Amino acid sequence: MRFSANLGFLWTELDLPDAIRAAKRAGFDAVELHWPYATPAEQVRDALTKTELPLLGLNTDRGDVSAGENGLSALPGREADARAAIDQALDYADATDARAVHVMAGFANGPAAHATFVENLRYACAKARDRTILIEPLNRHDAPGYLLQTTDQARAIIEEVDAANLRLMFDCYHVGRTEGDVTTRLESNLDIIGHIQFASVPDRGAPDHGELHYTAVFEAIKALGYGKPLGAEYKPKGLTNDTLGWLADLAD
Repeated sequence: MRFSANLGFLWTELDLPDAIRAAKRAGFDAVELHWPYATPAEQVRDALTKTELPLLGLNTDRGDVSAGENGLSALPGREADARAAIDQALDYADATDARAVHVMAGFANGPAAHATFVENLRYACAKARDRTILIEPLNRHDAPGYLLQTTDQARAIIEEVDAANLRLMFDCYHVGRTEGDVTTRLESNLDIIGHIQFASVPDRGAPDHGELHYTAVFEAIKALGYGKPLGAEYKPKGLTNDTLGWLADLAD
């Protein structure tokens, strides 16, 4: 298996270029980001070039976090803000050669929110050109009220938008907490998956404990023929370097 370090959670005590270098030293095959916009894109690009690590993706801006926002693209009346966030993410992706952008829906519900999300995704997919647009269901425990909560809902949206570059970000942690039956859902959604992430269930720690047996999950992913790097998006307890025993055990 190949693995990507999600630097939104790993090595957060370092600035972003140093975190990229730390991921390389640890043996990761790629990196991914949450909201890197405070770091100049040229600094990130330089670190990526020198480490020869690909950047798999990044997220659109969440909006006003202090007001409780967690994405803008499903908020009726906020279309201009949502599209500005999409433009910002795609510009940063262009500058760093990031392969995908995760468009965050936000806390909203109902037909108007659904329709707003669909139209903003159509905008993102058209603007993305050869880059992938990802959507990700978030579990109801960590993100109550988030518009997108299940893989079935994500599939319906992907089919409605009907854009070749719109894909599902399948996070085993979120699916494990909300839906369960992770390996079966991986198989049934393989045709729309653009990226896979993981963390222990239910504490979102390293994948060496918890309800999901990741040796079996990774073997199932391998058996499906999925060969892209899997995203380690977990919250380390203590220093990241002290939580990486799983990497030597599970990488091949």
